[in-house]
Amino acid sequence: MSETPRGASTSRFRRRRANQPGGRQHSHRVKVTPEEEAVLLQLALAQGVSVPRLLVEAATSRSGKSSTERRAVIAELLAVRRLLAAVSNNVNQLARHANSGEEFPEEAAMTLRAVRRLVPRIDAAADALARP
Repeated sequence: MSETPRGASTSRFRRRRANQPGGRQHSHRVKVTPEEEAVLLQLALAQGVSVPRLLVEAATSRSGKSSTERRAVIAELLAVRRLLAAVSNNVNQLARHANSGEEFPEEAAMTLRAVRRLVPRIDAAADALARP
């Protein structure tokens, strides 16, 4: 068995919320129907968090989205940004080819302009989501 320091998480995101000095003094009991329980369990599993953490994050979020959901959206936006960067790289390779004497296709130029317009919008959306 491997030694893991107490409180260290083996996954990227911790399922439970971080411990608080002195603990948490208040608790709430929530009764739900079997259908609501199924939805809560499904959402918690999809986000990789516990049901109590899901409820607290959703209730305390100003946007109605939990911090786990925001992190997932930010990760997706950043993946899209990386994909756009790869497309831009391919267009730059086409430009290099065109500069070698061959004609640069107009479609490639339009694609590059579109990518350059999208990247700042994606960055702004990710920044907006990153704010609590």
